[in-house]
Amino acid sequence: MKSYKKILLAVTATLAFGTQAIAADKLRIGTEGAYPPFNLIDASGKVVGFDVDIANALCAKMKVECEVVTSDWDGIIPALNASKFDFIVASMSITEERKQAVDFTDPYYTNKLQFIGPKGTEFKTDKASLKGKVIGAQRATIAGTWAEDNLGDAIELKLYDTQENAYLDLASGRVDGVLADTFVNWEWLKSDAGKGFEFKGDPVFDNDKIGIAVRKNDALREKLNAALKEIVADGTYKQINDKYFPFSIL
Repeated sequence: MKSYKKILLAVTATLAFGTQAIAADKLRIGTEGAYPPFNLIDASGKVVGFDVDIANALCAKMKVECEVVTSDWDGIIPALNASKFDFIVASMSITEERKQAVDFTDPYYTNKLQFIGPKGTEFKTDKASLKGKVIGAQRATIAGTWAEDNLGDAIELKLYDTQENAYLDLASGRVDGVLADTFVNWEWLKSDAGKGFEFKGDPVFDNDKIGIAVRKNDALREKLNAALKEIVADGTYKQINDKYFPFSIL
């Protein structure tokens, strides 16, 4: 789902020798906590969502105890490399830029990018039609990067620290539309705040592979890959998928 435009590549020398997080008594799962339905903080203060359920299922397969740690999105990779947590399950896109700083597991779902805007308004998504519009996206994400690279000279692009803030400005009319992950947009459109809005056009990017990030050379990567295969094979993944979506996102 998300891509650093200006990634922080501070990797300490210890990373060259790899780490053995799997040997720890308790593993820490890093996530954002502000990206429903994938990761969010519920009314009781608990971190929940698709990402969290997947992470906990993987921990169960690996037979290790895990706890969830939240982080601001912009700093989540530096926090991983500073050992604030052991792996990131936060709807993170696998990109070549990020691979310079972390290793990724196999993808655990595939994302798309799609515009949303007010119902009943003309909103074509080709570059010429979008010229002069104000478009919102979350900073340091695939959506923000795609909009800047492909539409930056045609639109006014407003970038936000969280996806929720982008939606707030859309609902209040401060932006004409928002570009974000299709599944995250789908969730917001079901909410009271999103009922006056709709998808605009087809997805503009539809092969964004989402993976779990670990520190460079960490043996935990292969443990997670093995556990991911297990939860797909035994139906656990489908149960989690069906809890959040009426369609498969694998």
